[in-house]
Amino acid sequence: MKDSFKKYIPFKQIDIKNREWPDKVIDKAPVWCSVDLRDGNQSLVDPMNLQEKLEFFKLLCDMGFKEIEIGFPSASETEYEICRKLIEGGYIPDDVTIQVLVQAREHLIRRTFEAIEGAKNVIVHFYNSTSVLQRKVVFKKDKEGIIDIAVQGAKLIKELTEKYEGDTNIRFEYSPESFSGTEMDFAVDICHKVMQELGSTKESPVILNLPNTVEMCTPNTYADQIEYFIKHLPDREAAIISIHPHNDRGTGVAAAELALLAGAERVEGTLFGNGERTGNLDIVTVGLNMFTQGVDPKLDFSNLPKYKEIYERCTNMKVHERTPYIGELVFTAFSGSHQDAINKGMEYMKATDSDYWEIPYLPIDPADVGRQYEPIIRINSQSGKGGAAFVMANNYGYKMPKQMHPEFSELVQKKCDELGRELIPSELMKIFEDCYINIKRKYEIVGHPTVKELGEDGNVVEIQGILRTNGDEATDIKISGIGNGPIDAFFHALESVGICDYKFVDYSQHAISTGSDSKAVSYIQLMTPRGGSIFGVGISGNIYRSSIFGVLNAINRAEQEN
Repeated sequence: MKDSFKKYIPFKQIDIKNREWPDKVIDKAPVWCSVDLRDGNQSLVDPMNLQEKLEFFKLLCDMGFKEIEIGFPSASETEYEICRKLIEGGYIPDDVTIQVLVQAREHLIRRTFEAIEGAKNVIVHFYNSTSVLQRKVVFKKDKEGIIDIAVQGAKLIKELTEKYEGDTNIRFEYSPESFSGTEMDFAVDICHKVMQELGSTKESPVILNLPNTVEMCTPNTYADQIEYFIKHLPDREAAIISIHPHNDRGTGVAAAELALLAGAERVEGTLFGNGERTGNLDIVTVGLNMFTQGVDPKLDFSNLPKYKEIYERCTNMKVHERTPYIGELVFTAFSGSHQDAINKGMEYMKATDSDYWEIPYLPIDPADVGRQYEPIIRINSQSGKGGAAFVMANNYGYKMPKQMHPEFSELVQKKCDELGRELIPSELMKIFEDCYINIKRKYEIVGHPTVKELGEDGNVVEIQGILRTNGDEATDIKISGIGNGPIDAFFHALESVGICDYKFVDYSQHAISTGSDSKAVSYIQLMTPRGGSIFGVGISGNIYRSSIFGVLNAINRAEQEN
């Protein structure tokens, strides 16, 4: 393979002076045309059947597409029948225009006009290939021969339209297929001659679709081509400039966005980028890219999971886990620093009640695309100390204090390393219960301790209870203590029976349910006799008792480590 790269011819750049597109911004949506039922369908191992096409067509209508290429009705009897079914079955809304594709060949054009009979709004999209390579290798014709194919096709389409009976509103679209591999002056020339043959006007413009049929160059060069074409096209106002990017270099989205900057007004593509070879333009990605910049894409992306389910079922294609906006993992953070930043962003949004979406690492609110119920943070061996705490708070309501995060994270990381995989939320909950709630207890309070407020202000309390050691009833001993609050009083009670080597550091409390069954959870941080820090968790329907249980559980956890 050592010198194999030398057999490839570098793409010739466009000689364009004072290009304007780099200074432009995308501030409005283009006209969208879905080609899922044609370009997308022809790329499938098993093309969609009638019922799948009907379901997919309805999906596209529900999303807001007003122009939908439904197929190539002259290519096969199946394609013809699907076109007729859509028309005769009343599946096409009055505000939706169907588009049919046809080569610039007489018998195919005539068959196409038979197929569209009875439709209300139709775009007849005809094409022939114009590139240097196609002229040399496939058609073996010079430029005039290629122009003649296009002009004769336009002439016949114009004649058939003028003779057409019924109320069908027919519009025209012409594609110089493999436009990106065509000399720009020739692309302008052939398109203008087609416009003249069709009698295009400002009031009745032709759609000139300029396909990046095979993506052969960087996206900026495609933008140069579009800008050059627009600036040199005579009767520019009599044409709608459309683009049809493919993804051979993996930059189809970028090519489309730069082409829009260059003046394109219409975009053809597919949902999730399905298409020949490496695919067509991904309309979902381009549309949501606009959405994240405050531009209305004029398509409804509010239920992407539903669209994905229909797409995968009808096409037997799978959406990759990392596909922008819809992939299973695109709203998931494993990295510790990412998890921490997202967690802080969530807290910031709640605290400020901001009108704007401002969360690090999440360019879009998952709720805006129907994914608000999916986990944003997931836990594996790369996760940081805040990730596990985020999952516990958002899935189960346990809002551990920040000082406790490292301790719990260490327990989680140990389990991740042991299993060698990601942990799901229920597994995190089990770690929490095993390590903080259902622990082996050297000391336990038998029954319910009593907490009695002393004095008028209630700041001084007395605690009484029965302490048992190692589960042995014979060790039961009555303890009592008075202090400034339940924790202070309980420490005095423990000191009265010789448990006096632990020092209180901090605590926090919150409710973990609402209504009549609400319970309080207390997080107690102690300093152990050996100088280390340890946390205990106590849960009770009584807020005082939850503190007592938290203190005792912290001591029991420390005793296990001794």
